[in-house]
Amino acid sequence: LMSLTVHISGIGLLGPGLADWATGQHALRDSTIWQHAPTVVPAPQRLPATERRRAGNVVKASIVVADQALAMASQFSGLDASTLPTVFTSSTGDPLNCHQLCEALALPERLVSPTKFTNSVHNAPAGYWHIAAQSRAPSTSLAAFDASFAAGLQEAAVQCVATGAPVLLVACDVPYPEPLHALRPLSDVFALALVLAPSGPGRAVTIDVAGNDAPTACTLPGLETVRTSIPAARALPLLQSLAQPGASGLVVDGLSGQHLRVSVGAA
Repeated sequence: LMSLTVHISGIGLLGPGLADWATGQHALRDSTIWQHAPTVVPAPQRLPATERRRAGNVVKASIVVADQALAMASQFSGLDASTLPTVFTSSTGDPLNCHQLCEALALPERLVSPTKFTNSVHNAPAGYWHIAAQSRAPSTSLAAFDASFAAGLQEAAVQCVATGAPVLLVACDVPYPEPLHALRPLSDVFALALVLAPSGPGRAVTIDVAGNDAPTACTLPGLETVRTSIPAARALPLLQSLAQPGASGLVVDGLSGQHLRVSVGAA
């Protein structure tokens, strides 16, 4: 991976003690403000009521943070959701839906709900977003276990630089119910969205491979627990850097030998 430089023009955030980017950035900037509280996933206003009832938390949280990021970016550039390419990344997908499908298949009748089957695919959040935004723009959905955020960031940056156009990145993970939770414990819902642009008024971010350099930890012990217990929350050190006005450097957890070095320019 050669060095890639993009500009972050929009940010969305939802996680434990972090209701959105507008308030969450203050907690990320000042370690005395953040207090742990279970994630509350609000109803995404972009979805019609019927779709909101059918969608799982991974869809709802993904769309909520995507709308946050788009609203922030639109202050600078007037982006149109219907023409914005997207990259959606998740380690878990929709675990509750997966659990319910397994339950149905374990019964003698083996009857599967068409809605649950539709929501079982990994690109369900992207599908809900693009239908709601009336978008036919390209979309990529991917997973890379605990490195899913780094994989999504790298993919979105490559697309942004290659096309010279903005890209929306959305990362989201939600917990599994038992008995899967015992095998893959995630502590809570965490979602974030970034609008990457090739240039503009946003913060400049340069990405390259850091090899096996140690990933950067959060400066607040409670947030570090969140970072290590939810794959999407591996983005927290980057979000902490974006919450600060000064330049900084960090390493994001990637696949073995492929951690990402990220340099954030001053505001």
